[in-house]
Amino acid sequence: MIPAAELAYATTKRLILSGTAPGGTLLSEAQLGAELGVSRTPVHEAFLRLAAEGLLTLETRRGAVVTPMSPREAQNVLDLREAIEASAARRVLDAGGPDDALVTALDDALAEQRAAIAADDVERFVEADQWFHAAIVEASGNDLAVHFFGMLRDRQQRIRHQLFRVRPGTLGDSLADHEALFAALRDNRDNGGGDNGGGDSAGGRPERGAGMVFEERLRSHIARNQGAL
Repeated sequence: MIPAAELAYATTKRLILSGTAPGGTLLSEAQLGAELGVSRTPVHEAFLRLAAEGLLTLETRRGAVVTPMSPREAQNVLDLREAIEASAARRVLDAGGPDDALVTALDDALAEQRAAIAADDVERFVEADQWFHAAIVEASGNDLAVHFFGMLRDRQQRIRHQLFRVRPGTLGDSLADHEALFAALRDNRDNGGGDNGGGDSAGGRPERGAGMVFEERLRSHIARNQGAL
């Protein structure tokens, strides 16, 4: 059985990240406790925990208010995400491309995204979206990158939910972006690995390295998220 405080925490956090309780929403300890069938004490503990994470603001007279994410903060999140993931991809490519474990993880994440679209399940898609990008960062072997990328997770989830709520038709576009990102990594492995970084082709023309292709596709993909700002 889930402890009451953990239940209140998970429920409230889901309301915030999904956008069901958008920034500025006033949350009541008594009301949430009644809905969950628990006392106010575990709800209060949950609110304190969420306030420490920056998701709630506790006000003396009003109670708990969902902390809004400003456009500036959201843009900062996207900028950091791009820097971390692009660096991770370069490491993967420099090591010869994605190994079997990463290929399987990305394949599975894409399959889950397709299933989520078929079921019209935005929450499921958002989780698979996070899974896809986190797998690339984890495969880099950079523990600090994994740590800082994980710190962005909640904010990324809020941005994703906001995007898909504002532009519900972009689920398919996001899936196509992920497939293109996967192709940039996979094709490099199929071609023998190693990122030439933009050397000369047989015809004497500059040839874009796989890392550059990935970064361009990632930049385009993240630009879609700016529609939620």
